[in-house]
Amino acid sequence: MRPALTLSLLAAALSLAACTPASFTAPDTAAQPATPAATPAAEPAAAGAGPNDNLNAVLWVQRAAEYDAVAQTVYRAAADKLDAALTQANWDALVPDERGNAASGLPPAVVMDVDETVLDNSPYQARLVRDGASYEDTTWDLWVAEKKAKAVPGVVDFAKAAAARGVTILYISNRAEHLQAATIANLKAEGLPVKDESVFLGLGTFVADCEQNGSEKLCRRKLAGQKYRVLMQFGDQLGDFVEIVANTPKDRDGLYGEYEDWFGERWFMLPNPTYGSWEPATFNNAWDQPPGARRAAKLGSLDMAK
Repeated sequence: MRPALTLSLLAAALSLAACTPASFTAPDTAAQPATPAATPAAEPAAAGAGPNDNLNAVLWVQRAAEYDAVAQTVYRAAADKLDAALTQANWDALVPDERGNAASGLPPAVVMDVDETVLDNSPYQARLVRDGASYEDTTWDLWVAEKKAKAVPGVVDFAKAAAARGVTILYISNRAEHLQAATIANLKAEGLPVKDESVFLGLGTFVADCEQNGSEKLCRRKLAGQKYRVLMQFGDQLGDFVEIVANTPKDRDGLYGEYEDWFGERWFMLPNPTYGSWEPATFNNAWDQPPGARRAAKLGSLDMAK
């Protein structure tokens, strides 16, 4: 999320009536980062109401050549690491705590988040901006059913190159399991390799002897590790790579620092300024606060170099 954090926060300063981003769990589980499919219904906003916090972020994703360039850079850099990952028997992209069995001898796989990592849902976000609306499960499900999300720049070439080398692409997504068929159809329509239904591990996937905590992907990564040697992971949020225990700026920075060397080698982060767990971390994950209070906390998090 960090590549465009400034865009979202600067846009926040322009508005007193913007909608809640479509990305997070209810306040009692807000410490767990999620994709739009795991978000609670936020307070209603009047159609066409005033400036919107998310306008610049969505516009950047849809209209800035810089967004395409960053995404292409990430996937091309990953492609350059692919052969080395395949040939080094001890190469593994799961952290040791999430690897419950030896990886050697297992078939290779790449773990990919779906939303804003593989598929671009900015048209859904654009509709929310246009309508002065907030994320709702109903509108999200209808968007997924349209199967209109386009592939993120660079992902198709990378995924095809990996598949050609015998690497299985696993899609660990916080889209709910009931959205599996529409999601797979969308992935295939965009040219992404889908071996079979088993490669989609949506929210609600059962994992034996592992307790699902909100929208956290820990259990599903462990499941992937039971069957595959994970060469790489791709995501747009820190929680796509490793478990976030406490969603605070300090703990997030500490977690990033612990695994900083993994990025660009085993982990590859895609830019997403439109939503992410970085935002509620700035207001103590308290989505029950009124919008003005959340915005004030975000503004208070800005570095003014004083």
